[in-house]
Amino acid sequence: MKQAVIVGAGLVGSLWAVFLARRGYQVKVFERRADMRSAGYVGGRSINLAMSARGWAAIDKAGIREKLEKVALPMPGRMMHAVDGALTYQPYGKEGEAIYSVSRGGLNLELLQIADSFPNVEFFFEHRCVEVSLDKPEITFENMAGGEVFTVEAPLIFGADGAFSAVRYALQRTDRFNYRQHYLAHGYKELNILPNADGTHKLDPNALHIWPRGNFMFIALPNADGSFTCTLFLPFEGEVAFEHLKSDADIQAFFAKWFPDIPPLMPHYLEDFKNNPTSSLMTLQCNPWQWQNRILLIGDSAHAIVPFYGQGMNAGFEDCTILDGMYEEFDGDWSKIIPAFDKKRKPDGDAIAELALRNFIEMRDLVGDPKFLLRKKIMAHVHAKHPEFLPVYSMVSFSNTPYHIALREDDAQNRLFEKILALPDIESRWDSPEVEAICLEHARRSL
Repeated sequence: MKQAVIVGAGLVGSLWAVFLARRGYQVKVFERRADMRSAGYVGGRSINLAMSARGWAAIDKAGIREKLEKVALPMPGRMMHAVDGALTYQPYGKEGEAIYSVSRGGLNLELLQIADSFPNVEFFFEHRCVEVSLDKPEITFENMAGGEVFTVEAPLIFGADGAFSAVRYALQRTDRFNYRQHYLAHGYKELNILPNADGTHKLDPNALHIWPRGNFMFIALPNADGSFTCTLFLPFEGEVAFEHLKSDADIQAFFAKWFPDIPPLMPHYLEDFKNNPTSSLMTLQCNPWQWQNRILLIGDSAHAIVPFYGQGMNAGFEDCTILDGMYEEFDGDWSKIIPAFDKKRKPDGDAIAELALRNFIEMRDLVGDPKFLLRKKIMAHVHAKHPEFLPVYSMVSFSNTPYHIALREDDAQNRLFEKILALPDIESRWDSPEVEAICLEHARRSL
């Protein structure tokens, strides 16, 4: 009998259970938290997710797209909100291309239901991973409800238990295991815009809304029920920072100065701001991701990143796609699959971590900069006429190009546009044949 243990019933763990079940494995999934299907999803610490091509590719391969489309809303572009209320819209890609807003909790609920519908998948909630044996194929759990501690036979273990993974912690105690975590100086707080009385959205539901303010920003992503999940990203300390937002007057003055159009949309914002936690943002890198070809880290357990490219979930889902492809390539031989996956995927995990940090700067600092907007306009113009010239955002969000190649191209395109934007009178001849030729020459060299 083919057996596998997954630690973590979050997004990646639940999806990977579906893949393994379809391959005929008896799958046991252990989760420290209570079953959200009965306990209910507790918000306040979750940023809405943006499903893009990599995520949909995994969902398609798992055969569950139809069941998940109902919880996703398309966002073809982003809408920038200036302090004076002026709006600027930027499409993300070509017509027909969009990223999709999904609620983390709603998506996790759907994936749990789908995985649990397989007779060969068994979930164990409120079970804490106590010990991962590195000497023999065993893993030990504590039933947090009853206090019972028991050991499970586990010839194959997948650590999908997030940034603070118990499985990874076991590997961290082994020789020559490298581990690095880095916290941003910024934290985040989740807020919500409720729907209108008739259930409609108060803002355009077909966009990711951004209020960029230099070193900080506010964003809003639409939900199917007419609401928006909003997130304030702000430094913990500094001139404009969470540390100064203690009293009602502090919070009200902050919104009045920087986001004056938010309170009318969110009359309850003061109460939410005080009640919802302020959370931190971390990038995590480690290697190797595996132990003795029988224990493997996937998703945030291996490569947690900040949310600014919308690729955390997508990268984790792509782990599942790649692993499943390798299962076919190596005829189900995990002694070949696991080391091959580790070698192939690690550079991509590092690359998307760097791209996500760069996109934070773009979202908060650059989206209102005239030179940046001109660069976006040139890229969209050339890409529409010549699809081989692919903007990095499209590479990451609308293709399955390996992340490490997208990072390399980001460096190259930054150099390219330094040259283009320095051309005389570029503002009046941005769509000239000369500019187009420079972009196409770059595309030819990149192929």
